[in-house]
Amino acid sequence: MFTGMLRIRRRKHLATFGLVCIIMFLLYEIHQLRNLDSPEEGRREAAPESRLHTNNDSPKTQKLSKGAKKKSRSSEADDIAWELIEKYRLMEEDRLPLDVSPWQVAGKWVNAREIMPDFVPELVSVLKAMAFEKVIHADIAPRGTQLKLLLTFKGGQKVLFKPKWFERDQVIAGQPYAGQDRHNGEIAAFHLSRILGFRKTPIAVGRYLNLETEIIPVAAPRLLETFFTKDNNTCFYGKCYYCKGKESGACAKKTIMEGTVVLWIAHKMQLFRHPWSRTYIQNKKAKWEVEDKFCDRVLQIDMYKGPGVRLLDIIDTAIFDYLIGNADRHHYEIFQYLPDSMLIMLDNGKSFGNPYHDERSILAPLYQCCLLRWATFERLRLLRNGVMGRVLESILSFDPISPVLTTLHLRALDRRVAQIMLVVMQCIKQKGESKVFMEVGDKVISKKHLDP
Repeated sequence: MFTGMLRIRRRKHLATFGLVCIIMFLLYEIHQLRNLDSPEEGRREAAPESRLHTNNDSPKTQKLSKGAKKKSRSSEADDIAWELIEKYRLMEEDRLPLDVSPWQVAGKWVNAREIMPDFVPELVSVLKAMAFEKVIHADIAPRGTQLKLLLTFKGGQKVLFKPKWFERDQVIAGQPYAGQDRHNGEIAAFHLSRILGFRKTPIAVGRYLNLETEIIPVAAPRLLETFFTKDNNTCFYGKCYYCKGKESGACAKKTIMEGTVVLWIAHKMQLFRHPWSRTYIQNKKAKWEVEDKFCDRVLQIDMYKGPGVRLLDIIDTAIFDYLIGNADRHHYEIFQYLPDSMLIMLDNGKSFGNPYHDERSILAPLYQCCLLRWATFERLRLLRNGVMGRVLESILSFDPISPVLTTLHLRALDRRVAQIMLVVMQCIKQKGESKVFMEVGDKVISKKHLDP
């Protein structure tokens, strides 16, 4: 009887074992079938061949090609982001010798077409000096509609100080030019200009100032009389178009005020009205807002004919302003005594106000003229697929008031790059690439390079 029971149990174990084997075999077969529909990691090398597939390929082959291409783009974006971060990040070991003035070094960088060269390791010393140098005099800024201070550092260098008004995550609703200046926007704009290859934005860095010990003892009488105390915080309202007394004042946290320092450019500048400026009057639109062919009107003006360098600068600036969300470029300035001067990208405080809104009208010079520098297009191609946000985030981490931008603003930058590329592609469809791109020289533009 005992032997019979053992035989019965053995048969049950054999049956169970057989069932397990069948289940494992079926799972293996299912796994193999799934692998046919999704590319393996090891197939990434085949991505370049995906461009050779035609519409006659089987659906399964097309699916494999799309997956490999997507992974290849991701890998390429990683490589580009890393290279740009390595190029533009700030290294402590690149600091200037103590006997070299950072102000003299920065002053020599400026020429007719750029604020600074593409690669300057000494930039870290200039930014450090701006963030920590002793203030020997503080006064009211000589111009502008927004509250700011004119500071003089030891060594005689002048800078503008823009105070903090908003927290990083505060969304500025209303008109795209609404609200006070965002001090952090000046910092982000400066480094974004470097990444884009423009380098037309004044050098800017974050700084914490102790108003009681660093500003009040060296303040000019006309500035000093605007200081007051509110809720145990030291405040001032200065003098400017929108400075209306204590109700418009900026306040520190106790005595410490966060803000941005912008390096003063010594060259004399000449002011021009921007052709695509807004009316700033409710229910009244500017001519460019109602005339689709407004660019033809602009091209009749001598300084923009050709099209000239000035118009291409305006279009570059429109792309820059669209990326940062600055719809307040009503005037622009150039160097008065430097031939073929660039359009200097000053006053970028009305930026990074609303990460949820993309103000397409800022791009009017681009989509109405359908002209663009080839170099600008090439750089935008490099910065798509999330590269711009990653590079800028890494570079901004160096700043004393980091984090400078929220994740939402970084994502908005990446979204806007893609939208600019779509506008360019629409222009190419309308006019053809040979009539869109300027400054191409002997470079051959192949359609494979225009893939958005």
